[in-house]
Order: sequence, then C-alpha cells, then structure tokens
Amino acid sequence: MTTVNRPDLAAFLRARRARLTPRDAGLPETGRRRTPGLRRQEVAQLAGMSVDYYIRLEQGRGPRPSRQVLSALARALLLNGDEREYLFLTAGESPPQPARPGRQITPGIRHLLDGMPATPAYVVDAAYNILAWNRLAVPFIGYHAGRETDRNMIRWMFGRPATDAIWTDADSLRFTRSTVADLRASYARYPGDQEIESLVGEMLALSPLFAEMWSTYEVEVRGPMLKRIRHPRLGLLEFECQVLHIAETGQRIIVYCAAPGSATESAFIALAGQPAGG
Repeated sequence: MTTVNRPDLAAFLRARRARLTPRDAGLPETGRRRTPGLRRQEVAQLAGMSVDYYIRLEQGRGPRPSRQVLSALARALLLNGDEREYLFLTAGESPPQPARPGRQITPGIRHLLDGMPATPAYVVDAAYNILAWNRLAVPFIGYHAGRETDRNMIRWMFGRPATDAIWTDADSLRFTRSTVADLRASYARYPGDQEIESLVGEMLALSPLFAEMWSTYEVEVRGPMLKRIRHPRLGLLEFECQVLHIAETGQRIIVYCAAPGSATESAFIALAGQPAGG
C-alpha cells in the first residue's frame, strides 16, 4: 500500500464521469444538462455510496477509499482493465488480479482477420491455443489448426524430435525461447488458470528442452520479431512477426508482415489470389 495521489485521483474521477451519458450507465434521460456526463449523485447512486463521500473524493479530500469503494467506482464508471488498474494505483492500492484469460473470439476480431487478405494472421490465447485464423494463415498453420483436439503451439514446438533442424537453427531457437518467456509471463499474470498450469506441467514432464528453458525464469511479453522460415512450396520467407495484444483477454493476434516490394510480399499476394485450399 502506497500514498494516495489525491489530485490525480480526483481529476481521474471527474474525467471518467464526464465521458459517460445516462444511457451508457443504464439510467433514464432527464432532460438537457448544463455539462456533459453523469451527475455526481448519479455516480454515487451507481456505486452505492453517499453523495457527500463521492464529492469529497472528486475534491481531493476525505478518507482513503477502500478497495471495495474503488471496485464499486470502477463498475459505476464502466472502467476498462487499464483504467481500473490506474484507479487502484492512484488510490495507493495494488490492482485486483486480472480476469481469467479470454478464449472467445469477438466478431470484431474475426472481421479484422478477414480484412487482411494478403497478410497471414491468427489469434492465440494466453496458453498459445490457436483460436482463429484467416485464409492466408492456412499454409503456415493449417495442418495444426485443423486438428481440433490439439491446436496448441507449445505442444507443436516441443513435440518435434530432438533431431529436428529447428533445434540447431538460431532464429527458431530464439523464437521458441521468446514463446516460453511469454508463457511464463502469462503463468504469473493468471495464477491458478487450469489450462496454463496443466500445459506447463505436461511440458515439464515430456520435454527436457522445455524444462531447461522454463528453468531459466526468463519473462518477456511477446513483441515484434524478425522471422525466417523455409516453406515447402514457397521457399525462404522473411517477415516481421508482429504480436498485437487484445486488451483484457490475454489473446494475441499474430501477424506476418512482409516488407513492401519483397519476395515474401509477392509470395503472400500470390497465395491470396489462389482459391481457398490452394
């Protein structure tokens, strides 16, 4: 527990209140308002606290808000995960544990994947299960994604025999280590998640190489990385593997971005022009 930053807390509450309308909060419209946003008494009502107490918070005075009060304010002001974390930290409290990782794909993410016809893209959850993909990703993950019983990238990587060429390829090893480091970050971010813990336990028992990488305690949330792969039909492909994090779900959109004018971009465009399954 640290010191409350009362001026920032007060300003944040005022700003978040000003952005909401009664309709956003499920309240009836009550005619024209002199200023935008909810009234202080409406926020107090939604949060289950007295108007006087809430006013004192917005004025940067009064008692230190409890975790229960902060949670009630987060719900009343419809804060997202990042805003909720900021509210708690500004009030001198450690943020609540994040929600369980999401494993449902929203329509918006589905539309985003399909809206990139010349760029391979797919979505994984915090445990590296492939959840969705676009048509151009099929030549790269199609075989694995088609196996409904096991669409997990970690299992594919460490299921390869010790004699596989990827274990002597520097780029492949770097990619694999970064994936394990990212999995450890998720392991800490979602304590008690059954699927992540089960996957880690399984890999520790089955793969000495995974156990070796896991024992280094490297922790790194996945970011962009240059990647080279040799595709059986397309030859050598070089691209930037971008990782776009989806807020509050632990999901990532993995996108293969080819440099403009490159041979890899030409290969992607040629693939995109083929009929489905070609």
